[in-house]
Amino acid sequence: MIAANSFASYKTVATQTAPPGHLVLMLYDGAIRFLERALEGFQHADPLEFNQTINNNILRAQQILTELNNSLDLDRGGEIAPTLRALYHFMQRQLTLSNNQKKPEGIHDTVRRLSILRDAWSEMLRQQSQTNGPATPFGQLSMAS
Repeated sequence: MIAANSFASYKTVATQTAPPGHLVLMLYDGAIRFLERALEGFQHADPLEFNQTINNNILRAQQILTELNNSLDLDRGGEIAPTLRALYHFMQRQLTLSNNQKKPEGIHDTVRRLSILRDAWSEMLRQQSQTNGPATPFGQLSMAS
């Protein structure tokens, strides 16, 4: 119990002190993690566990996608912000369909797309830290204030 409380405290401090670019990376990681848990739900023989595991984890991933979408600054985000918005909406629809039909295909597709975005974001942050570039990822894209 103490270890769980310590981890929860660590996560809270990490999210409150991380720069915006790293928060985006943490959100991608969280969404992927929840979707992987949702996929594990397809292994459950018990119908209640099957449905709850899939549903609850898809909903959590969708909450993260909503947060990512809401953080886009369409005024200063250049061409990438509306593209990401459309992609986040597409992934939301894929996950809703997978959740309603209890089929893993949309979850697999979304994990693949989020992994690509996550890796690109991580690489961009790595390059920024090496060059001490602007603190705002993707040039003009920024987290909404």
